[in-house]
Amino acid sequence: MTLKALTQHRARLGEGPFWDAPTQALYWVDIAGKQALRLIGANVQIWEMPEHVSAFIPCESGDALVALSSGVYRLDLDSPGLEPRLTLLCMADPQPGNRPNEARCDAQGRLWLGTMQNNIGENGEDLPVTRRSGGLFRIDRDARVTPLLRGLGIPNTLLWSDDATTLFFADSLDATLYRYFIHADGNLDTAYVWFGPDKRGVPDGSAMDAEGYIWNARWDGSCLIRLTPDGHVDRIIELPVSRPTSCVFGGEDLKTLYITSAASPLNHPLDGAVLSLRVDVAGNPCTRFAG
Repeated sequence: MTLKALTQHRARLGEGPFWDAPTQALYWVDIAGKQALRLIGANVQIWEMPEHVSAFIPCESGDALVALSSGVYRLDLDSPGLEPRLTLLCMADPQPGNRPNEARCDAQGRLWLGTMQNNIGENGEDLPVTRRSGGLFRIDRDARVTPLLRGLGIPNTLLWSDDATTLFFADSLDATLYRYFIHADGNLDTAYVWFGPDKRGVPDGSAMDAEGYIWNARWDGSCLIRLTPDGHVDRIIELPVSRPTSCVFGGEDLKTLYITSAASPLNHPLDGAVLSLRVDVAGNPCTRFAG
């Protein structure tokens, strides 16, 4: 396995990688740097956001969604990077002092959005998380918002089983990955611990491969952990960054892992880079927002 930095860009808090198979494009964000980024071929496009941005997801309609502190917006991808054209889609979480963190679309193209107490200062500095004020929300193509969970600390990882009956979800404040049964009406059942605290960091974002295994980025753990469908460690992939934040499968055969990362006090040369890694199993594709 050969790891390399995809571009020269280094993020303060790289997150939310999304691989758009139809256009062979990689989308991601720098939350603290207030940037939404897209890579097509060797060309990186950057849209400067007016607020912290935690997700950048293309839509079937041709534009993209960005999750900003004040709400979820549509971004005109033809607008210039220094003057992005934004249109409010919805405000999912009305709780003052919260911000979005994790976001991903399910197989139906509905956006699932996890929120948390804002932990980023105006200059990108870390702020302490002192309350469990976060929630999980589902946003339909018509912008209708359905609250699903309350009392969350730091939501991360949003993945679904192939039959859409199970949600895999992490709360980094608990250092735990949970499993939820999804009822026929869309509501979530009781949380079950799927993979508990581990000495290799805390769970951040994840990707699922075609065999149903989950590749979980370990914040402060300098690795990915590949977990079996029943929640056991299959392998550990060492990384040259201190704080990997998430990963996604991409490339023409979906066998390239793209791994986002954040800056850290250790100042490793690749901290904040997007890494690419060829692997021996294909991943599940990302789904655009249906609206």
